[in-house]
Amino acid sequence: MAKKSVAALQTGSKRLTKAIKMVKSPKTGAYTFVEAIMAPEEVNDYLKK
Repeated sequence: MAKKSVAALQTGSKRLTKAIKMVKSPKTGAYTFVEAIMAPEEVNDYLKK
């Protein structure tokens, strides 16, 4: 099952990266995880936001 999801991220000649970021909720103070699939060049900008 895990191999199938990894293979889906590398479609054709494009390489994609899955970025997971922890975000604190201002209302409850609990942390949630936000996932996004993007090009490897965009990961640093995504994590800095």
